[in-house]
Amino acid sequence: MKIKSFEFSMRELAGSMGDFGTLFPLAIGYIVVCGLNPAGFLVMMGIANIVTGLVYKLPMPIEPMKVLAVVAIAQQWSPSMVYASGFAMGVVWILFAVTGIIGWIARVTPRSVVRGIQVTLGVLLAIQAAKMIASWWVAGIASILIVLLFRRNRYAPAAVVLVVLGCTIILIRGQYPEISPTVISMPILTGFSLGEVWKTLLLAGFAQIPLTITNATIATSSLIAKYFPDRPVTERQLSYNQGIMNLVLPFFGGMPMCHGAGGLAGQYYFGARTGGANIIEGLMEVTMGLLLGGSIAGILTVFPTAIIGAMMFLVGLELTKCAKDIRLGKDMVALAVTVTVSLISNMALGFLTGIASHYLIQLIERHKAAEDDER
Repeated sequence: MKIKSFEFSMRELAGSMGDFGTLFPLAIGYIVVCGLNPAGFLVMMGIANIVTGLVYKLPMPIEPMKVLAVVAIAQQWSPSMVYASGFAMGVVWILFAVTGIIGWIARVTPRSVVRGIQVTLGVLLAIQAAKMIASWWVAGIASILIVLLFRRNRYAPAAVVLVVLGCTIILIRGQYPEISPTVISMPILTGFSLGEVWKTLLLAGFAQIPLTITNATIATSSLIAKYFPDRPVTERQLSYNQGIMNLVLPFFGGMPMCHGAGGLAGQYYFGARTGGANIIEGLMEVTMGLLLGGSIAGILTVFPTAIIGAMMFLVGLELTKCAKDIRLGKDMVALAVTVTVSLISNMALGFLTGIASHYLIQLIERHKAAEDDER
């Protein structure tokens, strides 16, 4: 049976909303705290989604780079610093792709460590989601039940039902007057200095690189191979994608962007199966950027966080299932080391420790085998 490259259905629409849980909080921070132009922010993300969907004909999330986003929001970076950080990441990922560094890293990274990163991300998503659900338990639990009941429904998919539910709650609470009126907004040309490029690399860019290598590149490529085995996307291709996006979009108000295993799991979980999901999401973001640029921050702020938390929680659980293909033994040890160190410290250190444990176990096994041969 021929697999469709593009489908524009309710299921694809629902899948396009599958990674909103990680996008909403960071989008609010970038717009409200850092002062990014909402029109540029959303329109550039939308264009990146549309182009990615057309090129790869697969669901492929476009997400904020999380370390950069968290640091930028915490330190209240200026818009020019945010744009400079995106450009810096573009240079890094083009360099990694052109030199083949990303391919070498992928080859020396065992599957157990990749699965460990995916499990870690799933656990972290579930923990953050539980906190969001705690803001309104009734809505959170009801949302989880809606997902379980409607996730595979082609005519009323869960993610669409939840977005409608959230908008209805805003209406019932009378919060729409808090949202700024709709005005047409356009992206503007933006700029930054070379000094800001280096400064943002020191403040957060170098810390972002290991996370992007593991989650946005290696783990995403691995998950694509699992979901779509006949249409693999290599780590090098993803590195080029991230490089090109971040070299171009910051000049028009775009934030630092990457892919992500969590976002892909969310898209797939809620129904995305073709590049249509990316195109649908991109069109929604472009429309919101042009028509709702002045009010989008208000909409995202009043949208019930418990509903987003419910979506994130189930996506987190889905990611932990990626470890099912790891057998008990040395591979499980490397996975456990990766997850434990990642949760205690960070994913970069967990990644390195997991790789070290894998090759240390191999070295010990070879040493024992050599001793047995001598006997």
